[in-house]
Amino acid sequence: MSWFILVLRRSWIFRGRARRKEYWMFTLITGLIYLPLLVADEYVGNEVPSLGFTLVILLPSLAVTVRRLHDTDRSGSFVLIGLIPLVGTIAMLIFTATEGTPGQNRYGVNPKEEPVLA
Repeated sequence: MSWFILVLRRSWIFRGRARRKEYWMFTLITGLIYLPLLVADEYVGNEVPSLGFTLVILLPSLAVTVRRLHDTDRSGSFVLIGLIPLVGTIAMLIFTATEGTPGQNRYGVNPKEEPVLA
């Protein structure tokens, strides 16, 4: 649950990098929250519960996806590829599952490496 809270705290941060674990744990927890909301939609008779959650989680999801793309040394604008049906979804799956660039890249230090304090 700490990964989910971490991403929520960084909702407005589109710079820097996000580890695979940060991205995928956030995605998993979001999915686990979303499933009962779909059941609630059926119970209530409309889509208000799941739509409300989707609106709340939209900005944090976008931010963590952009940071994940930065970790693979791709621009955040690559997130638009996800809008292409099927091909875009597969491409985003590959981009987000790919190992991040080792060491520092143009978006910052590797989040797996601890910064050296001098």
